[in-house]
This record gives sequence, structure tokens and C-alpha cells, in this order.
Amino acid sequence: MRQHLRSLDAFCDVDTWIFDLDNTLYPEHINLFAQVDVRMRDFVQRLTGSGPDEAHRLQKDYYRRYGTTLRGLMLEHGVSPEEFLKYVHDIDHSAVQPDPELGDAIDRLPGRKFIMTNGTVSHAEKVANRLGITGHFEDIFDIVAADHLPKPHAETYDRFLTLNSIDPTKAAMFEDLPRNLTVPHDLGMRTVLIVPRGTREVFRESWELEGSADPHIEFIADGLAEFLGEILAEIGRPE
Repeated sequence: MRQHLRSLDAFCDVDTWIFDLDNTLYPEHINLFAQVDVRMRDFVQRLTGSGPDEAHRLQKDYYRRYGTTLRGLMLEHGVSPEEFLKYVHDIDHSAVQPDPELGDAIDRLPGRKFIMTNGTVSHAEKVANRLGITGHFEDIFDIVAADHLPKPHAETYDRFLTLNSIDPTKAAMFEDLPRNLTVPHDLGMRTVLIVPRGTREVFRESWELEGSADPHIEFIADGLAEFLGEILAEIGRPE
């Protein structure tokens, strides 16, 4: 699936490239986040004393209403974010394999590169190390740096941009959730939704893709490395 509401030459003046982590930098079919999902449900179950079905319902309700399950648990149960984050990210990252094509494409992008995630730096570093792309990024902005206020809250984008002295009108953001691209678009960023073909119905709840056809999504791509290659061809970076 490919949707271009703008020409690829819209990336010609981009000097900052911002990437979400989970299901964006690595292929969604790996389903790494499923491990995190299970541990979040287990955490909620232990916290509330509820059964697995009710814990799953609460987890998803908090995720939908607050942006992350953690935010809901903090506000409604006073949960320590450190305890939660340490528990849910204690997973096996071995499913993530090196991606030389992606690493080469990111390396050739002109300007600065960042990871902006609702996860932790530790989780992001493990994923990036497995992919072989760690050295291409200037910094990782995680949920702790965001003071545990997740995307899509506008304050979090403002904090990230200010901290790194980024002009949003010269930035591009790559995400797998449409709602996380609303604020970037309003700020003037190029917005790219990464939703691989054949994974939408398998790994997604319907509400997660709400807004994917809205004007704030300027580009939709099946795969990140391939799309970055198209951008590089358009802006004239050497192979």
C-alpha cells in the first residue's frame, strides 16, 4: 500500500529525521511487541487481582484513552513507572535480525537522525543493536525523557523539539500509528505512516488505524527501508 498526498520532493529540505521504534524501525511481522503486550497484561492482572480477560480489557482501555497503558496505570492506580517499564521490557529481542539495507539508507539520509519512542532507551538500544543501526542516531528520546507523558500529547513533541533544537518545518517523522502523526503534521513536519502490507488485520485493532486516510498522513509506505530508498533517489543522495 502506498499513498502519496505530496511529491517526494517534499523531503528535499528535510534536515532532521525522526523515527518511532516499535513496528516502525523493525518489521511488524516480527511481532516483538506481542511480548511486551503479554507482560503488560500480566502486570495489570497482578496489580488489580483481575482475571486475564479483564486485565487485557483494562490494559487496552488505558492504552487507547491515555496513549500508553503506563499513563493510565499512573493516573488511575499510582503505579511507579520505573517498576512497570523494567518489567514489561524484560523480553527476548532475538527475533529482531540485522537489516543492512535499512542501516545503509538511514546512514545516507542528510542531516540528523533521532529515535522518539514511548518505550525506554534500554529497549530501543537493544532493538537498534540487533538491527545494526545504533550508530546512525544522535539520540533516543524515550518515555522517561518525556516525563512519562507519551505521544500523541503535544507537550511531548514540544519537549523533544526544544531539547534538540529542531525546526519541525525541516523535519520528517516516521510512525506506525496515525494518531501519533497528527501533532507532527500540525507543526509542519513531513509525515510517513509505516503499515506493512498484510499485517493490518493480523496485528492491529481497528481503532489503531483510525485516521490513516486523513490529510495529516502525507505518505503511507509498506516498508521503511524501501521508502527511504525512494526518498534518497528523489533528493539525489549517492548510492
